[in-house]
Amino acid sequence: MMVEFKWISLFLTAVLQFTAAAGKLLLFLIVRLGDDVTLPCENVIDSQQQCEKTTWLFSDSGNIEVFLVDLGQIKNSKAKSDRLSVTENCSLVIKKVTVKDVDRYDCRQFKSGQQQTPDSHVYLSVINMTEHQDGDKVMINCSVLTHKQFCRHTVKWLYEGKDVDKDNKDMKTWQADCYTTVSFPDSHFINKSKSNLTCEVTDRNSGKVQLFTFSPQSSGEKTG
Repeated sequence: MMVEFKWISLFLTAVLQFTAAAGKLLLFLIVRLGDDVTLPCENVIDSQQQCEKTTWLFSDSGNIEVFLVDLGQIKNSKAKSDRLSVTENCSLVIKKVTVKDVDRYDCRQFKSGQQQTPDSHVYLSVINMTEHQDGDKVMINCSVLTHKQFCRHTVKWLYEGKDVDKDNKDMKTWQADCYTTVSFPDSHFINKSKSNLTCEVTDRNSGKVQLFTFSPQSSGEKTG
């Protein structure tokens, strides 16, 4: 029994260590459309002068991999290379994030042509806000554009830090996964500021809450 218990204990310890390691190598980031973002590489190996052992890949929803950084060198990826840079700790910087930047990024470490560690994955999502007129009403949308398999967020509008339905009878909201809309008469904000509107985004898995003050944007296209 003692031997069996010992092996069970060792197995559980190994599973917990693997789970912890896997958790460390999987990150979910959200940034407002048009902002800059830094994607951390969680598996960087030592003794790198110019991140010459680091490769960054972008994988879209169809699992097509594109090399963005190959052994420390920025690749000439279409419409993206001029917005990319690598930090001293081999994190990937993307300037002026667009809808096309949404999806998974993999940081991979090589030595003598051989991969050294498991990939470090970063799933990047963006917040998009739009405003349009519908008759005598204004409609403002806030959506999380994300990888098709990871709509893990709840989204809602706040006004002055409270649910918009509270003390605002002429404001109505609708919510769905990764999407919310608020509507109100076009005369509502004559003497008030729309900057009091905040989009609250909550990660259902981690419970992390992020607040994004309203500013109109345009995604230019849709994503999965």
